[in-house]
Amino acid sequence: MTLKDMIPDILISLIPVVIGIILLIVNFSLILLFILVLLILLTTIGNGFIRGTLVCKYCKQKELGCPADKIFNKEK
Repeated sequence: MTLKDMIPDILISLIPVVIGIILLIVNFSLILLFILVLLILLTTIGNGFIRGTLVCKYCKQKELGCPADKIFNKEK
């Protein structure tokens, strides 16, 4: 898996974070800050947990050569 393969995954999280930071600079709000921190936590820790322990273990796509399986299930 290369960085090129991960661009869609990265952009799904990066675009809302960048827009949230811009909105915080323009008009600071504690609610927006909380939502931004929550989004960052869900996309980093949450995504790793979901893929690593719940989803990728039982997915049939890995038999066809899923690159995410190589990243999140390194015990092979």
